[in-house]
Amino acid sequence: MAVTPMFPLGSVLLPSMFLPLHVFEPRYRALVQDCLAGNREFGVVLIERGSEVGGGDQRTTVGTLARIVEAVEMPDGRWAVGAVGVRRIRIDGWLRDDPYPRAEISTIDDPDDPEALTDDLAAVIAQLRRLLAQAAEMGLQVAPATQVFSDDPVLATYQVVALSPCGPADQQRLLAAPSARERLRALQVLLAEEATSLHLQLALEDGDDALG
Repeated sequence: MAVTPMFPLGSVLLPSMFLPLHVFEPRYRALVQDCLAGNREFGVVLIERGSEVGGGDQRTTVGTLARIVEAVEMPDGRWAVGAVGVRRIRIDGWLRDDPYPRAEISTIDDPDDPEALTDDLAAVIAQLRRLLAQAAEMGLQVAPATQVFSDDPVLATYQVVALSPCGPADQQRLLAAPSARERLRALQVLLAEEATSLHLQLALEDGDDALG
């Protein structure tokens, strides 16, 4: 286990995803400075209840280790930070939030043979592309259906999660899945449910047009 600075947020960070941060609280300014003076890494977890500002929040036990790739200090002491999700982590224990949140963490590996994921991953990516294309045709703001995914099948599962039309609770559930294979199975269900929702929405719109 390693003691790591932590940044609880109201959103989920996934491995390989970019995280822009506007850091203004004094304790998180100190976190950024300490990270830059060290290995540039900190943990991110989702706040289940409470606020990002002021503390007193309830946090998830599975998150993502992030590495700072760019940081600019502003004249008033605020920071503009860009970080990238590196790998999943488990929170083994929280320490005092002084001078900023810290926790004992351990790495969570995906216990899968990447080559064995290829077929299931291809099917889920195709499912996502169809959903994104349909949503775009309906005028919804979604990611391009032509998105390119990582050659690493495990990382690609996280990228599918990031592009899927789901909220923080579903993203957290998928991040915490015991394996990449189980993440893909859950994604199949989630994407199918979303496709059904879009079909119903389209049918209602077509019905309204017919009545008009």
